Order: sequence, then structure tokens, then C-alpha cells
Amino acid sequence: MNVEVEIRAAAEALLSSSTSNQQPSSQLQQNFNSQATRYATEDVVTGMQRSGHMSVVRRFFCLFVTFDLLFITLMWLIIILLNGDDIVSALSKQIVHYNIHTSLFDIVMAATCRFTFLLLFYGLLYICHWWVIALSTAGTCAFLIGKVFVYNWTLANQPVFHVLLVLISFVLSWGEAWFLDFRVLPQELQAIEYLQGVSSYQSERAPLLGNYLQGLQRIDDYTESIGNFYSPMDSPQRTLGCSDEEGDTRRSGARGRALSQDMKYRREGQEVLEVSWRILNSPDWKLEKETPEGDAVYSKKMPLAGKVLKLTGAIDFPPKRLLNELFDKVENHPEWNPTILETRTVQVIDDHTDINYQVAREVGGGIVSSRDFVNLRHWGMKDGCYVSAGVSVKHPSVPPVKQYVRGENGPTCWVMRPVAGDENRCVFQWLLNINLKGWLPHSIVDAALTASMLDYVRCVREYTAKLKQESQ
Repeated sequence: MNVEVEIRAAAEALLSSSTSNQQPSSQLQQNFNSQATRYATEDVVTGMQRSGHMSVVRRFFCLFVTFDLLFITLMWLIIILLNGDDIVSALSKQIVHYNIHTSLFDIVMAATCRFTFLLLFYGLLYICHWWVIALSTAGTCAFLIGKVFVYNWTLANQPVFHVLLVLISFVLSWGEAWFLDFRVLPQELQAIEYLQGVSSYQSERAPLLGNYLQGLQRIDDYTESIGNFYSPMDSPQRTLGCSDEEGDTRRSGARGRALSQDMKYRREGQEVLEVSWRILNSPDWKLEKETPEGDAVYSKKMPLAGKVLKLTGAIDFPPKRLLNELFDKVENHPEWNPTILETRTVQVIDDHTDINYQVAREVGGGIVSSRDFVNLRHWGMKDGCYVSAGVSVKHPSVPPVKQYVRGENGPTCWVMRPVAGDENRCVFQWLLNINLKGWLPHSIVDAALTASMLDYVRCVREYTAKLKQESQ
């Protein structure tokens, strides 16, 4: 009977694996979309046009333009009423008997022209170019500068408010130009690139990253267990009084599901290694910072992941031993790496794959608070190099906690490249593809991460030098 139980457990594992590999293309696309959304940043979300509606960031721009007109109009009304005239007489002097030397109504008209011009092109026609805002801002600035020279300031009862009206109109026009050029257009472009990356999944030329994202599904993401479709014989669902054979069947089914999940982890680990290796060796990296020791940090924009970083530096240590220190002895990292607060192994899949929990200390003097990560790790060989790759996953043993912000790692890796002719030296490379979560300015995060990567390679260099001294 035990042999039959084991056979049924193995059948469940094969059925689960087959189901996950043969699901319809529509289901694959849904899985891909749900996982790809995890890697979309706040910029992508606010820049995305949904169901034909205006993007959030563009809608805010239109509200800002409307605020410009209403604020200028309100301030103009307050100024003309401070002269002591009633509203009818004040409007008659400013509008009916308009004079460029004494009236401020032309500033309101300039705001009205900006409002009409910008909403027509950016709200109704939905153009995605800067030339309209450039003309609007240039025209406003030219008019206001001319107004300063021709306006008769000596006749103004409250000249301070008149000056403020001119200055505020000047600042608001430049604020609109800045917001469109630095927020609206870049975020919408990033959203377009993201959607193009999603749609490329259906193409035969889709990159391996799409296949990787498709595979990022946990067995516990299924709403129904495979046990609902396949039930072993002689295993009625009872809570009390079940026989020993029934208990063995249930335990065997659980082992079968655990075996299937381990198979998924191994497969995903292999895919992550391939993806991260491809990203690391792709062209068009931009140098961000280089140290006198020769350590260099590069950056690159990825359609789905945003900005990723790559570190390259030489380490006087054998590549295989360095892999052993970084992968197998990961729980010792807090002893020599000051950026790590805690690390522990959650689950060992096999000799090449495990799931690790890590807490990173605050970065940049507290600018970026502590984050924790749950990573699936896998190591292997690529072109004679030792590669340790990882990606964030969900695991029931380590749910999010209130004490830390749960960050996410995209496909990331460490690479130890042997140096020809020197077996005690290697070139260390680190691909960092991370989403720290939270509303943090990108420039501050990029600077903090760059500094953290350079500090890390210095720590590795100091630690390996200490190991070499101890082994002598």
C-alpha cells in the first residue's frame, strides 16, 4: 500500500508540473501582466493612459494651468478693489478704458491665453512635445518684461501688490514649463516603454526577461489546489477518525506538492540566472562613478525595470572561494558587511538554490530607511564565470513586517570572472536591479545606491584580505 501511495504522490507532482507548463496562452499573459506590474514604478503608474482617459500626471498639469488662471484673476480683482472703487467702476477703468500704462488686465489676458493655448494642445489634442509650452512661456516672459518697462508704477496705490502680480505670473508660467518637461513627458514616455515591453511578450522575438516574468508564479498563487482536480483513492476528507493509510496519503500528497514547488524554485532560479547574465553583458552602459582603486559603477535604463546599476572591480581572491563566501556563507555577511543588519536562510532547495531573508541598514545617513528582502538565490557557471543570481519572491515563512519596508529585487547577480594567468584574482561584478518602494526622489536613491555599491566592494576587498592573512 505504501508503494501505491508513493506512486500517487509522484503522479500529483507530475500533474502539477504539467499543468503549470501547459496552461493556455491567455492565462500566461495574465500571469505575465500581474507580475510585470510589480516592477512598474510610481512614474509608470501616473504616466499611464488607462481606458482612453488622460494620464494622472497630465491631468494634474491641466489642473495646474487652471489654477494659474484662477489665481491670477483673483489676485487682480483684489488689487483693483484696494483702490477704493466699487466693482463696476474698477472693472470699467481696467477693461473698458484699458490703458497699458495703468491697467493690469492684460496680465489676466495673458493667463487666459496660456490657459486656452495649453489646454487645447495638451488637454484636447494630447500632443507629446515641448514646443507648445516653450512658445507659451517665451511669449509670457516677453510680455511681462515689456510690461515692466511701460507700466506707470508711480500711479499705483499699492505698488507691492502690482509687483507681486507680475512676479507670480512669471513664476507660474515657468513652473508649468518645468512640470511638463521634467514630469509629464518623461513619465508618459516611460509608461509607453513599459507597455511596449509587456506587448512584446506575444512576439517570438520577446526577450528572455518576458519568459522570466511569466515564470514568476508561486504554487500558492493558485486559487485552487491540484488536489481539487485529482483525489487519490481511499482518501475521503475526514477530520476525525481517519485511518493510518489515509493519513499517509495526505502526507504523501503534501510531499508531492512540496516537491512540485521545489521544482518551480529551481526552474525560476535558472531563468533568473540567464536573465541577469544577459542584462549584465548587454551594451550601452553609462559610467556613473569611478574610484582611484578602479571600481566603477555604470547605469542603464531598462523598459520594465527602470534604472539598473552595474559595479565592476578587481578582487585579489580566487573566484570559486569568493562565491563560497558570498553564497554558502551568506549568514556571516553581517559580521563584515556594515550595510547588512540581518540575513538568514529560509529554505534550502538544493546545493545551488535557496531562499534567503535579508535586512539592509539605512543608506545615505538615514535618507533611505531600512529595507528587508526575501530572495530566491541560484548559482551556476556561465562562460567560465561563477554567477550567483537572485530575485524577490513571496514566502509564507517571512511575511512583511511593520518594522521594515519590504523592498523588491528584480533579476540581479554577482559575477566572479577568473583572471587569465592569475588563479588568485578575479573581476567582481554586481548587477543591482532594485525597487526600494516608498516615495523617494530618484536622484537621491541613485546616489545612495551608487555609494552603497562602492562601499560594498571595499568591504569585500577588506574581508578577503583578512581571510588570506588568516590562511597563511
